[in-house]
Amino acid sequence: MKSFFITTPIYYVNAKPHLGHAYTTVVADAMARYHKLAGEDTMFLTGTDEHGDKIVQAAEKEGKTPKEFVDAISARFQALWPALDVANDRFVRTTDPAHIKTVQAFLQKVYDAGDIYFGEFGGHYCYGCERFYTEKELENGLCPQHLTKPEFISEKNYFFRMSKYLPWLKEHIEANPSFIRPERYRSEVLAMLESGALEDLCISRPKSRLTWGIELPFDKDYVCYVWFDALLNYISALNWPDGGDYKKFWPGEHLVAKDILKPHAVFWSTMLKSAGLPLYEHLNVHGYWLVRDTKMSKSLGNVVEPLDMIQRFGPDAFRYFLLREMHFGSDASFSEEALVGRINADLANDLGNLFSRVLSMTAKYFGSRVPLPKQLQEDDKAIADLCATAMRNFVQLFGNVQFAQGLESLWELVRALNKYVDTQAPWTLHKQGNMERLATVMFVMLSAMRKVALCLWPVMPVASGKMLAQLGQNVPESAPPVPNIESEIDNFDGLEPGLAVAEGSNLFPRIEVKKEGAAEGKAAKGQGKGQKQAKEKPQEKSGQNAACAPVAAAAATEQTEAAPAAKPNVDFEQFKALDLRVGTVKVAEKHPNADRILRLEIDFGEGSTRQILSGLAEHYAPEDLVGKRVCAVLNLAPRKIRGLVSHGMVLTAGTDAGLGLLAVDREVPDGSEIA
Repeated sequence: MKSFFITTPIYYVNAKPHLGHAYTTVVADAMARYHKLAGEDTMFLTGTDEHGDKIVQAAEKEGKTPKEFVDAISARFQALWPALDVANDRFVRTTDPAHIKTVQAFLQKVYDAGDIYFGEFGGHYCYGCERFYTEKELENGLCPQHLTKPEFISEKNYFFRMSKYLPWLKEHIEANPSFIRPERYRSEVLAMLESGALEDLCISRPKSRLTWGIELPFDKDYVCYVWFDALLNYISALNWPDGGDYKKFWPGEHLVAKDILKPHAVFWSTMLKSAGLPLYEHLNVHGYWLVRDTKMSKSLGNVVEPLDMIQRFGPDAFRYFLLREMHFGSDASFSEEALVGRINADLANDLGNLFSRVLSMTAKYFGSRVPLPKQLQEDDKAIADLCATAMRNFVQLFGNVQFAQGLESLWELVRALNKYVDTQAPWTLHKQGNMERLATVMFVMLSAMRKVALCLWPVMPVASGKMLAQLGQNVPESAPPVPNIESEIDNFDGLEPGLAVAEGSNLFPRIEVKKEGAAEGKAAKGQGKGQKQAKEKPQEKSGQNAACAPVAAAAATEQTEAAPAAKPNVDFEQFKALDLRVGTVKVAEKHPNADRILRLEIDFGEGSTRQILSGLAEHYAPEDLVGKRVCAVLNLAPRKIRGLVSHGMVLTAGTDAGLGLLAVDREVPDGSEIA
């Protein structure tokens, strides 16, 4: 059986867990579950990093010993993961005796190989990063991460001959394009290696200024540098060098945020090479969650508490939002408005509504039993084909860390199923007495819903289990619902006619958002009132089913209470002055100096492409825009943004769930005028 090993970074315990920790761990859990669903033997590791200067400082502030402090914070991390439905196989702590033993054995091995030497060094030490910086690495004399002036420290220490392996590492990265992904971070590491700024790595701290660390096996007056110590957790948890798990699961792959790219891409790779160990398979790097366009910071007061989000919105909805909202590798913005928008649009209106409608109709027309289908018609075959396509795309995209795109491919099927309900009109077939056709339509919907529920197990494990249970599937709580998801792609069976299904569904109640001037509170949780009515008195027609009733009510509220302020009229000549045209995106990439902006090259039929800068980076991955048709204003005055000039503006529409592109509904030539 193929094996799969995934790790989060071990989290530094100088503060309690926040949204960034939750995202990384949910992604790792989803990856582990996905590979289980693909029939692989999986190991998922997370843990806490507990040594170093910052731990001592944080413990002193609270009047605790370092051990008392790390025990308390590590316990918080361990308590959070079950609340998020995270099912890690191991939890490693760098204060564990087994980890300490591994670190000392690894240090001795590298020392014996001649790759550790003793020397005197003067460098710029950042206590926030707990590392020395060279002059070349500083930005205007400041630490590039913390924007503070490091302290110059000169002392004798032990050094790892990292520079010896940098040419080899560059060759390895160039020869293995997927070693670091997405591509932008591979390019970033290659730029580091080509810059000449990287030197040998200081891997010790004298006990005269720091005792809270792992003692060097070859010099008891020094402790190990926290990063050299921490990175070794990935093999200490597998009982390197002789443990069965090490032989079974290594090499694996790692999941990290972009701020710790260098230690994992450069330090860890060269450490493994020096010790003669195989390199990991992939380094998967994600961006930041921003709050009000700013990276989360305790000092700014914009840190999002995961437990608060779980208690208010539930772990399934929170997990779905994290995986759906962030295009892996790019930064994303977090807001409660966006979270509620995703829950209401994707989970309540699309998925929850589908289950509520179809199960209610199955109860009404077939006594909550899966009906026996007859010959499939073209519309039915189209759904079966789309089901296979959506699953195939989901498997490919999710397996290549494109989680948002994988979920979008699945939601193409969900939306198509809701449309299929409307076009087939089961209520009309029943009224006409056409029970054979009705049975086929209901079977198609139920079978496709089962496929959706299977794919969602890595994302929303509890909700997926409930959906499958509602479809009469008995699945264990912790194991994947099927042995191998790929075997489900090219067949449309799985539900036996006569199988009992639930009478209704109330998985994703809509969340009602209070308007300004209403009672205090940001958001009121829906109590499932609408979908509960669906069970008592199903209304099957689109727009009339009880699960959608709150949607209409909310729309009416918006019209009466929160009408947008009218803009002044313009005459026709003013409108005609705008040069609005259709074009095709040929190139899309991140702005080199602005995380939220994409640089687009668009063909408007002008003989060459036009550069337009657009704030779409939080809403689209660059690769998803290439080939898309867009509408744009071309005769705006050129505008310089962070060093690049934009020659126009792409038109978008804003929703609670983010920005969407305006497009045309049929094929027209590039440069066609919009009038």
